[in-house]
Amino acid sequence: MSEARPARPGLYYPKLPATWWLKRPGYVRFMLREVTSVFVAIFVVELLVIVHKIGQGPQAFADMMARLQSTGCIVFHVVALAFVVYHTITWFQATGVVQVVRVGDRQVPPALVVAGNYVAWVVVTLFILYWLLVRS
Repeated sequence: MSEARPARPGLYYPKLPATWWLKRPGYVRFMLREVTSVFVAIFVVELLVIVHKIGQGPQAFADMMARLQSTGCIVFHVVALAFVVYHTITWFQATGVVQVVRVGDRQVPPALVVAGNYVAWVVVTLFILYWLLVRS
């Protein structure tokens, strides 16, 4: 089914080894950031399963919570948390570069955009912690 790529004179297609990304630290960080997306996706699917179990009733939800308390699940979540925090930090750093925010005719400095992301993150985290502590 797949056809060979047609030869086009003047275009250069370099053959890269599978480990091309190990040559520079920036490439390694980039690839690590891409891998973190897998953990973000797994966590989102897990949250959707939990919501589904809530809809199935208290016993199904209790069974799911019991499975989540296993050692393997806890280890996975610690690793996933580290990857998600890395993903979030690198995403915030990229936001300052790729998102141009304008107020009137002036551009907001990229460092201020990044700082705004971190401030929002801290505010939401503190709100969630406060809500959890007051509730218990």
